[in-house]
Amino acid sequence: MRIGAIILAAGASRRLGRAKQLVKYEGEMLLARAVRLVGEAGVRPIAVVLGAEHEAIAAAVDLRGVCAVRNEDWEQGIANSIHAGLRALVEVEQDVDGALILTCDQPRLSVAHLRALMAAFDTQGGMRIAASEYAGGPGVPAIFPRAVFAELYALSGDKGARGLLKEARVVIRVDFPGGEVDVDTPEDLAALS
Repeated sequence: MRIGAIILAAGASRRLGRAKQLVKYEGEMLLARAVRLVGEAGVRPIAVVLGAEHEAIAAAVDLRGVCAVRNEDWEQGIANSIHAGLRALVEVEQDVDGALILTCDQPRLSVAHLRALMAAFDTQGGMRIAASEYAGGPGVPAIFPRAVFAELYALSGDKGARGLLKEARVVIRVDFPGGEVDVDTPEDLAALS
């Protein structure tokens, strides 16, 4: 199965008060960490979608070897970033079987979890969504098969792909302990220390 990745990193991190993409966790910026983990899991190509503070983020994080995409419409919601990432991914790898969609702010993410998602996706022949399971439901990171790309393109606003993940008949769930831990507020960041 050919799986490419879309790392969503376009938001303004308003609740945090600074660019979460550049927050350091265990000595590594969150965005750089996400790129490294995806690469170590063997996922290629990698599209990183930037928006707010794109110049500062691109200058601070080594994005060589990835397709950095600037989403001019990032303020319109996460759906636009998914669209931008998907377009870039398909442009680089036309025969991609699935798209791994993730954010950069889940510090408990590991290469092992990404590989478990890929294995689950592969066992179903790339015909079903493989989603992370945490906090009582499915979430990202998740791998979406090519068959649902049209549904991803149909998304609008700030809802993302949560609706697709709630359809239990098409989702394989892979347990992700700590998946609910993210960095949205100063309190979240303090809790990581």
